[in-house]
Amino acid sequence: MMQHLFKPSAEGGTSNRPVLLLLHGTGGDERDLLPLAELIAPSSAILSVRGNVLENGMPRFFRRFPNGAFDEEDLLFRTRELHDFLDEAAAQYDFDRNHIVAIGYSNGANIAASLLFHHPGTLQGASLHHPKVPRRGIELPEMKELPVFIGAGRQDRICPPEETEELDQLLSAAGAQVEIHWEPYGHQLTETEVQAAVNWFERNFSK
Repeated sequence: MMQHLFKPSAEGGTSNRPVLLLLHGTGGDERDLLPLAELIAPSSAILSVRGNVLENGMPRFFRRFPNGAFDEEDLLFRTRELHDFLDEAAAQYDFDRNHIVAIGYSNGANIAASLLFHHPGTLQGASLHHPKVPRRGIELPEMKELPVFIGAGRQDRICPPEETEELDQLLSAAGAQVEIHWEPYGHQLTETEVQAAVNWFERNFSK
């Protein structure tokens, strides 16, 4: 069981909205994205997870090499670990396993994208804030009309625009409905990016 917190919906159960899976960035924890979740879907249940990997004492969801390249072997292992944890959490907290939308920032967005790449049906949608392409040279599963939001920065040195555009192309080619919101800034979350994510969620999951 991964370290996490679960917050029931405002109605006391999990409501008819999807459960929000919160995935923090490097150095964060399971409380970091709670304010973001409250803005995007205040009535949804929340499952917020802490990464099981430490990098210089900072929690992450998977290892990377000193040059910043992803450790793909560990990425695959940790992605499966998170996938299996969602099965356990759905049973423990009695929510619909097929009704989960991920909200990830940076490293958390990367492992959320890895779930999309490697475990079809795990997520009903994903709000990816400043993600990178998790893996290259693999065939992606069918993602017919899967809603994906990508928040990106034109001046983001950690996740340059080319990375965002490549991820968009890969997901769109697999059938996902990708919406990109560009900011003229770097790797930080901004109010306008968050509002764009709120609007995206309302359009796709408020019915």
